[in-house]
Amino acid sequence: MARNPIQFQPGLSLPAFLKQYGTEAPCQEALFQHRWPKGFVCPDGGNATGCRLSRGHYQC
Repeated sequence: MARNPIQFQPGLSLPAFLKQYGTEAPCQEALFQHRWPKGFVCPDGGNATGCRLSRGHYQC
């Protein structure tokens, strides 16, 4: 069987991932910081004010 390059890419081991992002809250915070490092900005209008909706969605 051919080796899957995605499966064997370097990164966090499962125990390290769970230690760093053990629940949904730290995962959501990390994704927010990655997407908007300077705070939320609406991708359509550029508005910097917004509110967090359920399930991690944001609305300006």
